[in-house]
Amino acid sequence: LPNPYGLFDMSGNVYEWCQDWYGDIPSTSVTDPIGPDSGNTKVLRGGGWINGAWYCRSSNRSECYPDFRDYGIGVRVSRTP
Repeated sequence: LPNPYGLFDMSGNVYEWCQDWYGDIPSTSVTDPIGPDSGNTKVLRGGGWINGAWYCRSSNRSECYPDFRDYGIGVRVSRTP
């Protein structure tokens, strides 16, 4: 079934690259936090088939160098309505 936004299969395929540079986020609850203006690593979200179920959630946040490539990391194509 789709989620409340009408989207299917949003978790569990691969880690997804995010636009944000990796950095500290507030310790309070936030929606769509914005990373720093620059950095060395980019944010990865989610998890994939290579990970345990605990990692296959949108709140899972990791980091990786932007030039790193791996079969467990990908992108999600999106567009504005």
